[in-house]
Amino acid sequence: MRNFYTVLTLILFFISCGENPKTKKNIEQNTEVSIDQIDTVVKEKPAPQKVFRTFKDLTDTTFVRLADFSDGFAYDLRYATKNNFLKEKVYDCAECYTRVITVKALLKANEDFKKNGFRIKFFDCYRPNSVQYKMWKIVPNPQYVANPKKGSIHNKGGAVDITLETLEGEELDMGTDFDFFGKRAYHDNFNLPKEILDNRKLLKETMEKHGFWSTRTEWWHYNLDGAHKYPIANFKWDCN
Repeated sequence: MRNFYTVLTLILFFISCGENPKTKKNIEQNTEVSIDQIDTVVKEKPAPQKVFRTFKDLTDTTFVRLADFSDGFAYDLRYATKNNFLKEKVYDCAECYTRVITVKALLKANEDFKKNGFRIKFFDCYRPNSVQYKMWKIVPNPQYVANPKKGSIHNKGGAVDITLETLEGEELDMGTDFDFFGKRAYHDNFNLPKEILDNRKLLKETMEKHGFWSTRTEWWHYNLDGAHKYPIANFKWDCN
């Protein structure tokens, strides 16, 4: 019997010693490390909102950069590329400048378009008169390029060449590309699919509502009322 109790005591002793303190400590340390890693996750801060310019202290005739007043427009400024009817790049860089009075009207028109899920996309804005001379040298035809001596309303900061696109960036079908010179681009050509006619109607009626008038032969071209009275300008924007 004494031997039996001796053996039992030894068995209990080994069982009590079976838990390795070092293993238990390692588990506790690993748990602490995991908690530390979770706690050190860096949360991204929201991007600061862009601050746009206002019209305070600006006269209506001042030339300004449209993108400084809104990020709600889209741009494909063709004359800063070779993708135009001239097949030449005539702007040093792509920028959309125009007079303050024109910007004010464009912002209001764009708000109306956005209510229908669209926005204005620009092909051309203000054009320095020196660029008009470049264009005239390449294509000296008043049917396509205004004579720089007389000047274009683009040179006066009161004309824009535009189309519409969805807020996701898909251009509406207007029947032709920008600067297509032919009857298919005429406003009074109604021999076109209904979708195209509806898109042109939306563009034309909304722009007219906000003080612009169209050119019969170019669905993309819009002049601000009274802009023909402004002097021809040769203001050049900074490309740096």
